[in-house]
Amino acid sequence: MKITAVELLVLKSEGLYNNPEGSEEPLGPSYMGIVRVHTDAGITGYSDMETCASVAKACVDAPRWSQEEGMECFDGLATLLVGENPLEVERLWYRMYRGSIYYGRRGVAIQAISAIDIALWDICGKFYGQPIHILLGGKWRDKVRAYASTLFRPTPEAMREAVKVYLDEGFTAVKFGWGVFGKDRRLDVRLVEAARQALGTENDLLVDTGWFRERTAKEAIQVVRSMEQFEPFLVEELLHPEDYDGYRRVADAVDVRIACGEQEATEWGFQQLIERGGVDVVQPDLTRCGGFTVARKIVHMAERANRLVVPHSWSSDLLTAASLHLTAFQRRAEFVEFSTSHGPLSRDLVKEPLRMVDGYLPVPAGPGLGVEVNDAVIERHRIA
Repeated sequence: MKITAVELLVLKSEGLYNNPEGSEEPLGPSYMGIVRVHTDAGITGYSDMETCASVAKACVDAPRWSQEEGMECFDGLATLLVGENPLEVERLWYRMYRGSIYYGRRGVAIQAISAIDIALWDICGKFYGQPIHILLGGKWRDKVRAYASTLFRPTPEAMREAVKVYLDEGFTAVKFGWGVFGKDRRLDVRLVEAARQALGTENDLLVDTGWFRERTAKEAIQVVRSMEQFEPFLVEELLHPEDYDGYRRVADAVDVRIACGEQEATEWGFQQLIERGGVDVVQPDLTRCGGFTVARKIVHMAERANRLVVPHSWSSDLLTAASLHLTAFQRRAEFVEFSTSHGPLSRDLVKEPLRMVDGYLPVPAGPGLGVEVNDAVIERHRIA
């Protein structure tokens, strides 16, 4: 079997990403990239990617730089893969990483590599007739508890109204993040308090403070301590993603679990986050960290360090399905993130959207990602 083409499609939603003005749900992603990897066996692999898709498309479509064997370093990712065996995921990951190393290593290049890697694992699963979690090494669970992932609402009343909706939908855990949080410290506390009151003591509350509100480590410690009484399961993204030493100071100073990692990439980056940053929960996004090939190493690394892994999976059901496979592969797992956004790029990219049962999402059992992509929706929203 050989790879015949690698496509990166740019999709655009009808509306732009927005912060809610009341208890209503935000729209979700404005743009999204979709990777399709085609083979001469008629098997196609898919992945979404939450990045600047038009820039990622340039990484994929760029021409070959040199005819000399072993001189790949400025090359378009597609040129490195066409004609190769898609089942050699480890070798092809390194071929893409080395072949883009003069313009890549992090950022949009590793994000494009991540999505392609997921699509290659999807092909592997379809070729062998197995779900990805089996190819990763095993299935430790058939279902994963989902937390509703949403934005902070602007008032305590709107927070309580939003929580009621999520509880009525069957969620037993909710994460509020970004939005208005960080503008007014007193309001922040009132919003978290309202969420806890509405959730009661039997459900879990997760808080994403949003690192765009720049803080020192000491300020981050104060933020965590201000909400400790409301017993958040974790507090996420307090500091700039590269502030490893700051994260160490925060994690050592508080009892609440500190989480980070959705912006991190490669096994080397996560080694820094775990060993130097000392965070309690790492949050690799499969479309940013390096795909399954890297995420499997992150899981092993986290297990050795006795850290939790809760993948970031906010974009669409494609990424949520991928994250369910990674979570099924972990010996210990607490949650899978489930974006509650209702935009078409969140819910409509697969023909049968993922359905929660009693607060849990079933792990897909079909081959590869285990979900069927809706190509008609892709073409409807495709702009490049």
